[in-house]
Amino acid sequence: MGTLKRGLSAGLKTTWTLSKVIFPITLIVVILQHTPVLPWIIQFIEPFMGLIGLRGEAAIPLVLGNALNLYAGIAGILSLELSVKEVFILATMLSFSHNIFIETGVALKVGVKLWIVLVVRFGLAIVSAVVINLVWQGGGEVAKYGVVTATQNIPDGWLEIILLGLQKATFGVLQLALIVIPLMVIIQFLKDRNYLQKFSDKLAPFTKVIGVQPNASMTLVAGLVIGLAYGAGVMIQAVQEDGVSKKDATLAFIFLVACHAVVEDTLIFVPLGIPILPLLLIRLITAFVLTIIVAYIWRKSEQKRTKEVLTT
Repeated sequence: MGTLKRGLSAGLKTTWTLSKVIFPITLIVVILQHTPVLPWIIQFIEPFMGLIGLRGEAAIPLVLGNALNLYAGIAGILSLELSVKEVFILATMLSFSHNIFIETGVALKVGVKLWIVLVVRFGLAIVSAVVINLVWQGGGEVAKYGVVTATQNIPDGWLEIILLGLQKATFGVLQLALIVIPLMVIIQFLKDRNYLQKFSDKLAPFTKVIGVQPNASMTLVAGLVIGLAYGAGVMIQAVQEDGVSKKDATLAFIFLVACHAVVEDTLIFVPLGIPILPLLLIRLITAFVLTIIVAYIWRKSEQKRTKEVLTT
């Protein structure tokens, strides 16, 4: 009973913390979607699209995916006639950088600096697009999509727009609660039975490779399985209760930016008719390489500072 009580308490507390990010941002973005703001952003970035191998109108799914989520980005892709290569570039970019407002807000709650979030997410998206555009010479045929998107009713007037925003924001919080609260109860059970410690010990070789301490293992697993937004509950609890340092939280976040919700966020692109195995490998390899490099630079910097302190 004590385990259930503590788990429910942690779940409700985490849901409340994250809902203060998710609810207002979802409401604002839904409202902006029906104003000239998003079209203006699309018009602004269109001239730069050719630099990453995309035509101007491909800015639509990029803006939708980053402002809203992957599903909105995919809906934008399905509304356009693009080549297989263009769709693959968009899928790779969106896998690194999507739902930017909510997931950035969540990262700040965990304690990751804003500039790190933005540089890593947008940096990976742009670099991956440039590399794919330069390396892949094929994919010129028109993409054939495996699904047809359902049409949505366009709200009429500000009242309907605001009501739609409130509806989506409320649904987002309820969806969060349905995932986070049971997850926290399960984690509390595992913690009280000492299973988490055993699990961390098993993952020690993996966390050591990327320069993260074993006590951050649950953070990594949660992000890999259920994503940044929903996995944030575990991340926040780990930082507060398990002694996960800001350094390890940042390294874990960098890894998860490249490779989070790895099953869902990869399979979601299947209807686009693109090869998803290369997409998965790009995410995994990028996550390992980037995190190992950052951890190495961070360690060398710490050693240098320690040496300077000792010599003064």
